Formats: sequence, structure tokens, C-alpha cells
Amino acid sequence: MSSNAPAQSGLLGQLGVLRFSGPDASSFLQGQVSNDTRRLAQSQGLFAAYSSPQGRVLALMHLLPHSSGILAILPRDLLLPTLDALRKYVLRAKVSIEDASDAVSVAGVHGSEAIREAGLAVPPAANGYAESDGIAVAAVNHDPGRFWVLTAAATLASRGWVDSSEVRHDWRLADIRRGLPQIYLATRETFVPQMLNLDLLDGISFSKGCYTGQEIVARTQHRGRIKRRMYRLQLPAGEWAVGQAIRLTDGRAGRLTELAQGAGHSEALAVLHAAADASEGEPSPDHAVAAAPLPLPYEFP
Repeated sequence: MSSNAPAQSGLLGQLGVLRFSGPDASSFLQGQVSNDTRRLAQSQGLFAAYSSPQGRVLALMHLLPHSSGILAILPRDLLLPTLDALRKYVLRAKVSIEDASDAVSVAGVHGSEAIREAGLAVPPAANGYAESDGIAVAAVNHDPGRFWVLTAAATLASRGWVDSSEVRHDWRLADIRRGLPQIYLATRETFVPQMLNLDLLDGISFSKGCYTGQEIVARTQHRGRIKRRMYRLQLPAGEWAVGQAIRLTDGRAGRLTELAQGAGHSEALAVLHAAADASEGEPSPDHAVAAAPLPLPYEFP
């Protein structure tokens, strides 16, 4: 699909949903994820990392304050690993964690006008959340022009929102252009949150208190200089894959984290060392890639 074609709205079949319910759902997540879950009570969505005790990201979650419990949107290939990992921490907490993907499907919608045309309410603010008649609408973090709509798959289909490769491509391309990271099985437990720019995307609270991996995340922040960051690139024609190791012609090395394939070229996000002389420890492919840097909508400090 041409990157200049109008973006298509539809069902995002690559995404699934975990549901956290029970009186301790918010406090349980407060001790597990990088952001402050108390903000969910303000009808806001929340972007957060769930990390290992070593501070490596196991999953990125978009958390929503649904009436049936807190919903977490994440890739389907991470649902079971994330579910199993989190259940180990439940202990005596009054919280139930389940894969809710059969009951709740996720559509991605481009533009507030498409939301209104579907007879739904546009959330009132950035990161806002609205819910009525069993249909949830949430503004995408750091992208006021896009929305998630969550409800039964049949309800989404009745509004013409169906799954297709074009819809998935458009959504991933929009994520890339907004500099919004994603974690998949291929990149699980590879990066600390700041390497994925979560500190620049309101994905980390540095005042909320302890959570799994917090010590490493705080230490990384207070060192003063983060040596690896996520960049946006245009890649030449070729076979590319998320998790693939790359080396650029300027000597920097790293890994692809998100990818939207095109006919003549592809757009991607990649975690790279900030300088070529600091790339030790990264795999170094034989051939350097003539990738063109592309701008992000935010700046590095």
C-alpha cells in the first residue's frame, strides 16, 4: 500500500486484551507497571511498560478504565506469556487476570469524524476515555487523531470495521510515524523502557513508588545520559523483520522494533546506540544498511 493512501480504519486482529478485575486490580497493577494507575480513575487511558525485575520490558500495555475491569491492549503473541508472568505476583491480592480477547475486540479508527459517523462519542481530551452501551472509545496515547474502539467483534463489523492486511499496515505505519513503540515475542526482555522512549511518551512515572523493575528504570534515568534510543528510519527494499539486528552506514548498531513494509522502501522504528563508538555488545551484520533517518514528533533531551 502506498504510504500516501488514506489510512483505513478497521479491526486490529493482531491485538488482544487482558482484563484485570476485582477490588485490588488497580493497586496490583500499580506494583507491576511503569506508570501511575491512579490516573485511570480520571477516565484516562495509560501507556505503561511491564518489565522483569532486571528492568527489561516484557510487554507494553495501553491500559483503559473499562466498566468490567482494567483492560490492557497488547499484541496477541504476548497475551499468554504476560498473563502467566503476572499471575505469579497475585499472591493474596483480590484480582483476577484473564484473556478477554474472545469477548472484547479492538478496532483502530483514524479521525474523530469517523467516530462521530459511527454514532459514538469522541473522548473529551488527549488520552481521554469514553464508554456507552458496552462500547469503549479511547484516544491513542500521543496521537489525538487516532482512537481505539473496544467491544464485541460483531458490533465492530456492523459498523464496517473488519480485519485486513491494509488496516494492520496503516495502524503500524501510524504508530511508527508517531514514534510509538511496541514489543513482540522477538523483542521481549531486550530493552529497558527508556530505550523505547517511554520517558518521552508519558509512559513512566518517576514519583509513584516501587514496581517490578523500578530500581533499574530509575537508575537508567538518573545516570543523565541514555546511550540507546529508539529512532525512526526509512529502510531500502529488502526482507526485514522485527527483532532483526542492523548496522547503519554511520556505524551505529541495534535492532528493529516495529516495521511497516512497502514496495520500494519500508518505514521502521529501531533501538540504536546514539554513537557508533558505543555499539559494542550489539550483533554486527556483515552488510551496513543505507537507512535514511526520519523525524519523530518529539525531541530527545
